[in-house]
Amino acid sequence: MRFSRVAIASFAVELPDEVWTSELLESKLEPLYSRLRLPAGRLELMTGIKERRFWSRPVRPSEASAMAGKKALANARLDAGEIDLLIHAGVCRDRLEPSTAAYVHGFLQAAPDAQIMDISNACLGFLNAMVMAAGLIESGQIRYALVCSGENGRPLVERTIEILNSGTHDRNAIKPYFANLTIGAGAVAAVLCRDDLAPAGAPHLLGGAGKTDSGSNMLCEGDTDADALVMQTDSERLLEAGVSLAEQTWSRFCNTLQWDSSSVQRVLTHQVGKRHSQLLFERLGIDPAKDWQTFDRLGNVGSVSLPATLALAMVNGAIISGDKVALLGIGSGLSSLMLGVQC
Repeated sequence: MRFSRVAIASFAVELPDEVWTSELLESKLEPLYSRLRLPAGRLELMTGIKERRFWSRPVRPSEASAMAGKKALANARLDAGEIDLLIHAGVCRDRLEPSTAAYVHGFLQAAPDAQIMDISNACLGFLNAMVMAAGLIESGQIRYALVCSGENGRPLVERTIEILNSGTHDRNAIKPYFANLTIGAGAVAAVLCRDDLAPAGAPHLLGGAGKTDSGSNMLCEGDTDADALVMQTDSERLLEAGVSLAEQTWSRFCNTLQWDSSSVQRVLTHQVGKRHSQLLFERLGIDPAKDWQTFDRLGNVGSVSLPATLALAMVNGAIISGDKVALLGIGSGLSSLMLGVQC
């Protein structure tokens, strides 16, 4: 896929106020750690995650999305009434029906003419939504799109702590729950528009490539159980399958945009943990110095992680005007989508 007229007018990130260090999380697992004689510090050592954030009060996904959306609109100097398309792209949703976007639309007081929808594809949803919006902009059907996501991993983490502390799990039985302990919360939003409507110097979305391996769709599965979130992950197999799929997608991505690892200034990935980043860069033959990470302080925030990392890298000067940036997205299912941005 290629785009020639799509700009990213603004980004905005909303971070929760409550910080949970990995040390704090392990203290909440003290019954499990004592029973299995697990060494303190193993969570940070294995993942590289020092802390993650949660809201200190109940926050619905729509509310989180709207908080980031309001900031993105303000950064783009747009009124909510100018948005033609509103997409909520999170793993987390308020309920099955109606769409979470319907609540975001209400919070923002967007125009009645705006189309709304949810796009959900595990941690890849935000990038999928950007592609959907970009196609409508490129074809001339819309001018402005607001893509937003609000993820709240606190219920999942709290339920996991409850399960692990109350069960009789041995060291092997706790492995499917380990990935849950890396999850955090946060929100992100982006305004996409036709390039002639964008602020001067706005990054351009150039296109990308995607691939799917549905034979791996059982490696990470989440659902609701007794009004609480549960998830189990075969982390080892998911890591290998994900990196293998990323290798195939990277080749197609480079062919599509005529890029290679030497021509890209920044390569940002879905923020899972240090093992994922190290293996991915090694297998793709990319210099690790081109990476810029947020997982150490935010954890894995689902669909928020990759776009928030891009936004924060730009704010912190890690990405400058003229840089070519490769966004390497991946989501359980298993799907990979890689997008190229020219800043």
